Formats: sequence, structure tokens, C-alpha cells
Amino acid sequence: MMLVPTYVAPSDVEGVGVFAAEDIKAGTLIWRYAPDFDRLVPASWLETETPTMQDFLQKYAYPAHNAPDMLVIEIDNGRFMNHSLEPNTDFTKVVEGYATRNIRAGEEFVCNYTEFDPGYALLPSMVTAFAAAKAHANGVANGEIVAPAF
Repeated sequence: MMLVPTYVAPSDVEGVGVFAAEDIKAGTLIWRYAPDFDRLVPASWLETETPTMQDFLQKYAYPAHNAPDMLVIEIDNGRFMNHSLEPNTDFTKVVEGYATRNIRAGEEFVCNYTEFDPGYALLPSMVTAFAAAKAHANGVANGEIVAPAF
């Protein structure tokens, strides 16, 4: 659960992200796993639930640190934290996240997903896929004009 004021807005990283609503000092505890707040669901749902639910879980859930057969779904803005290989947070303690440097109000929080999900694999970008589909619909594919499909 996020422990500092945040808001969700369009992100330069991917889709939407979670942003600091006020200045945050380096070393501040910004997030803590809260079992009474964060939702746990069976990992088996990745195979047994509807395709829509499976897509949601692949995007927003991650393995529970102390229960390998469960997934964590954050129900606050924390679920919108995007991945970066140059994060401004540290989640190596898995159950706590800290600001690694001063974070200005309006700056996006980003974390390295592999710090709490060692099996993390980057999903295809929905932003890139949408942009490609839109370009193709507008008659452009790979930078070249194409005939519209009717």
C-alpha cells in the first residue's frame, strides 16, 4: 500500500503511472505490503480464470513473497507503478519500498520489477501496440503508406 500521497496520470513510460503528489525525500518509506489491504488471489487464476482476468493478472499481479501459490494485487495506486531499469525506488526488501533519491511532486515513481518478482518478463507494450494499430488503420505500416483494408 502506498504510504505517501500519490495520483495516477498519463506516463511517458507506459500507459498511466503513479506520481508523487508532494515532494518525497530520499530514504522515505513509500510503500509497504499490507496483507489486510493488498489482495491475495490464487496463482492458478493465471490459467483458470477468463482471458480478461488473466490479462489483468499478468499486468497487475505479482508473486506473493511468502506464498508462492498466491499473487498480490494492490488495490491502491501502487498497482500503476511502472517498471524501469533506472528506478527511483528500492524494493529489494520485497515488503517495503523506499525512495532512492529525492522525488519531486509530479514525478513518476518507477521501480525495477525484478526486485520483488525474480521471474518478471516485460510484457509487450500496450502503448506501442495501440500506436501501431492506429498507424495501420490510418494507412501507415513500418513508416510506409499502405492501402487501407476494406
